[in-house]
Amino acid sequence: MERQTVHLFVLDTLADWEPAYAISRINSPAWHARPGRFEVKTVGLSREAVTTMGGVGILPDMSLAELEPARSAMLILPGADLWDRTEGTEAAEKAKAFLAAGVPVAAICGATIGLANAGLLNDLRHTSNAPEYLKTSPNYRGEALYRREPAVTDGNLITAGATAPIEFAYHILKRLGVFSAETLEAWYSLFKTGDPAHFNRLAAAHSR
Repeated sequence: MERQTVHLFVLDTLADWEPAYAISRINSPAWHARPGRFEVKTVGLSREAVTTMGGVGILPDMSLAELEPARSAMLILPGADLWDRTEGTEAAEKAKAFLAAGVPVAAICGATIGLANAGLLNDLRHTSNAPEYLKTSPNYRGEALYRREPAVTDGNLITAGATAPIEFAYHILKRLGVFSAETLEAWYSLFKTGDPAHFNRLAAAHSR
């Protein structure tokens, strides 16, 4: 089976922890590492190296200009300190093209303000760090659709707040169908609660 590509936007000051739970399972969804249906490729404003908030250097696989929605299963937009600059503007425009083409977009933390700036949160249910955060965007008109939840999916848009990387991953993995429903619930419960009983549930679900 040909693997589909999930694209992760990378930029300076990227919040390392926010996409980590999701991309680790997308790239290797089995509990014991084996090739899956998806692979993750990184996309930068250009192909020049970026440095995350944690000081990790990443050399993007491709640039935003090279990215086409038709060749992607999803675009993941992590938070960073630069979403109100050129990086955020161009990534939000690419997200707009993805949604117009019917390809899912997942945004967390600072990336949601980028989407708000592009007017992409005005007609879809969504969440973020706080409604007050989004209202700092001059183009945000979606307050009535804001949900005080860790993560929200509305059609092809997934949004999450900074403190919800596990919920963000849950919504992404569910949307992509990476796990069976039973495995996904066991995975989420394990990482959310730390209860080892869920490890046994996860191992049992994976063995079926």
